[in-house]
Amino acid sequence: MDQPTRLFDFPYYQLENFALDMMMTSKVGDTWVSYSTKEFIEAVNNISKGLLELGVQPGDKIALISHNNRCEWNIMDHGILQVGAIDVPIYPTMTESDYEYILNHSESKFCFVSNADLHEKVSNVKAKAPMLKEVYTFEEVAGAKNWNEVLELGKNGDQSKVDEIKDQVREEHLATIIYTSGTTGLPKGVMLSHKNVASNSISSTERLPDMQPKNSRALSFLPVCHVYERMLHYLYMYNGVSVYFAQSLETIKEDLAYSKPHIFSAVPRLLEKFYDGISTKGKLAGGVKKMIFEWAEGLAFKWQPERANGGYYHFLLGIADKLVYSKIRLALGLENIKAVASGSAALQPRLAQFFTALGIPVLEGYGLTETSPVITVNTLRNPNMMRIGHVGKAITGVEVKIAEDGEVLCKGPNVMMGYYKDEEKTNEVLKNDWFHTGDIGEINDDFLKITDRKKEMFKTSGGKYVAPQLLENSLKASHLIEQLIVIGEGRKFPSALIVASEDGVKEYCRRKEIDYTTHAEMLKNEKVLGKIERDVAKANSEYGAWEQIKKYELLSEPFTIEGGELTPTLKLKRKPIKEKYKDLIENIYA
Repeated sequence: MDQPTRLFDFPYYQLENFALDMMMTSKVGDTWVSYSTKEFIEAVNNISKGLLELGVQPGDKIALISHNNRCEWNIMDHGILQVGAIDVPIYPTMTESDYEYILNHSESKFCFVSNADLHEKVSNVKAKAPMLKEVYTFEEVAGAKNWNEVLELGKNGDQSKVDEIKDQVREEHLATIIYTSGTTGLPKGVMLSHKNVASNSISSTERLPDMQPKNSRALSFLPVCHVYERMLHYLYMYNGVSVYFAQSLETIKEDLAYSKPHIFSAVPRLLEKFYDGISTKGKLAGGVKKMIFEWAEGLAFKWQPERANGGYYHFLLGIADKLVYSKIRLALGLENIKAVASGSAALQPRLAQFFTALGIPVLEGYGLTETSPVITVNTLRNPNMMRIGHVGKAITGVEVKIAEDGEVLCKGPNVMMGYYKDEEKTNEVLKNDWFHTGDIGEINDDFLKITDRKKEMFKTSGGKYVAPQLLENSLKASHLIEQLIVIGEGRKFPSALIVASEDGVKEYCRRKEIDYTTHAEMLKNEKVLGKIERDVAKANSEYGAWEQIKKYELLSEPFTIEGGELTPTLKLKRKPIKEKYKDLIENIYA
């Protein structure tokens, strides 16, 4: 084939152009298990035949839920799509009520889950989802049907029936319904066609570093139920990149060391944690080592693309690499790294500079589930294609413009078909082929910069607009601040709820020779409070008087997905946070 046009074309394209001995690898028990391209396609076809034996018809919906990324999920994805069915990926961290809503709203007939916990959650709502016929598991779960039963069922099936249906699937046909985790309200089902995602995978390839087919590795750990990571899986197939699946976020260092990837994707929260760990360890070294680290760290924060800092800076960078940066890459298992793709939320510019100077290039991009997802992305592959503090230029085939009110609009083959069973909401965001992103931004020399969410900007009682994301990013530059939310809609001034970093506080106490007792106690210590106050004042200095944080309250417990304060992609759920801490907020403004 010339180019893949449907999502299940990608493995066949790989087989034809650069068949891999290790196409996908994930850990089963204590053993890493790999599929070659040929074995992967064989398993996909057996799943397709097995689904036909179960009575699956084109247009049927099949839900997929996994607590981690794995080969089985991808095999199911392609097996479902080959028979003209539509897969419905669901976040494992969603509540049972969300499961009930999505399974019913999508009219899913089968559901495949990874483990016993997820099997129990789905089984608990099965009686309330009358369309759902059966639940299968990837792992062995007592009393549950296993996905191997479908594989075995397909081994004696008729491949010609699969091929016949495949031939009827067109690129404009619906491939998947992805329910957005949402920061408010019920999840919306984003309908994406084969063309939406396939075109995005192919166009995004031009922003990759130079990946050598059959000799490049990727580590995958962001949820594949999100279109960001899933699109990358098709992109990796298209470029002959072997994919390793991390066991979990807790094992990420071990998985990096094992896979030694050339590329992986990340969200800013993960990069923040990486940086905090690196910085804390460097400063704990003490003596000359600490001085050398802090010099190298400061140098990294000055990095600019296009060698804008001149030859002498890069000479110093080379010295810092030998003394510090190369050791960090080795410790992280990133000695082969060529790029880290960062998305989902705003990245602090200083982190992009820090990691890129370290030889771990962070390429920030921008997009939404509704745009399959990539709209823009930075790259170092070509000159004048990266700008710090911006999210890059539009990829091929995609147009971007700024509306009169500052909203970012997008047009192209990546824009969704619409929201499932919701014409009203579809018409609110799709107007004259332009998708209204809900984000506020600006374009400088074709580089897009996102300044805030349209719905998250608020007015103070004095009528002044405040963009909370900008303030939040600036405040997170403090080692002592782990998370925060800026509030103040309709109030006299902006304020904040700040989650203090336990590791950051410990490190500060060690350096200042303050006796550390407990995290909660340290948040009452005058020196610690003084440091946080100075960091807030420093961040405030970048903004106008009406935007500055006038008061704040410290929280000792972090915002979490389980606590309902974060979405599965680690975005703040502002309404639930404000509801949870309403008494504290009222106290701020009392």
